Amino acid sequence: MTDPRAAAQIGAKAAFLRDVVREMESVIVGQKPLLDGLLIGLLADGHVLLEGVPGLAKSLAVQSLATALGGTFHRIQFTPDLLPSDLLGTQIFSARTGEWSVREGPIFAHFVLADEINRAPAKVQSALLEAMQERQVTLAGETRPLPAPFLVLATQNPIEQEGTYPLPEAQVDRFMLKVVVSYPSKEEERRIIERMARTGHRPVARPVATPQHVLAARALLDDVYVDEKLQGYVVDLVFATRLPEEAGLARLKPLILYGASPRASIALTQAARARAFLEGRGYVTPHDVKAVGMDVLRHRVITTYEAEAEGITSERVVQEVFDHVPVP
Repeated sequence: MTDPRAAAQIGAKAAFLRDVVREMESVIVGQKPLLDGLLIGLLADGHVLLEGVPGLAKSLAVQSLATALGGTFHRIQFTPDLLPSDLLGTQIFSARTGEWSVREGPIFAHFVLADEINRAPAKVQSALLEAMQERQVTLAGETRPLPAPFLVLATQNPIEQEGTYPLPEAQVDRFMLKVVVSYPSKEEERRIIERMARTGHRPVARPVATPQHVLAARALLDDVYVDEKLQGYVVDLVFATRLPEEAGLARLKPLILYGASPRASIALTQAARARAFLEGRGYVTPHDVKAVGMDVLRHRVITTYEAEAEGITSERVVQEVFDHVPVP
């Protein structure tokens, strides 16, 4: 079981997150799943893909998080004519000195907002892979480490497909979470109007923490206890997306083209730990796994053409897996 001293440390190290949440909520109305997803990705050192129609405060939430944490923040607007050098940087020749120097691109920041990421071509998408996986960039033959913490927070619009490029599966798998952002409720929208429908002062988040707070919290994440039965539960869930017939879900076999990779098992465990950490607990419960499971698995389960023809989405497949696999 978890060490009581470790649990006390976790509670202390998680305290700064309350200030961060308060600052974000002073700007963003509602959207709790969005805010939770950003914080879980932050703690678990995982990138986050945000999907939703325009106007749902996706970019504003990312910017508010970066401001509240006092980290460097760069926003990159992905377009069809974007080049890898626009993202990573390039070599510059100085006619005055006769020497080459390296100008680092906007990827060198604690928080990188890749806005409308699916509008850039494959060459630019591939340039992100090393940065997202290795937290480093090879530029002018030299490997340069990225700041710590380093987090890519990407947005995409699910309804407008003209001028977009499908994200490579290798890149999609590198996003720990895919958070689907929905419309606010009527009451939330009234509060949005009161807060934002003005030409004068609008709320802005203030710095209340530092990147060092994040690194200190991450150092304790491994101390969050995950029971062997819960580890087995995670493996059972992931294997059910690969071999559904062995999990008693034979009806899903013709609907799944590819199941989740081992990276999904790691991501599901770490995201569940981060959720427990956010609540100040030193142990993971089955509810933690279920709470983060859809965001971890929805983009890693690829459905067949047959499923698409029947209107069956990966979310529906994942939900069936969670409904069927026994909880320890």
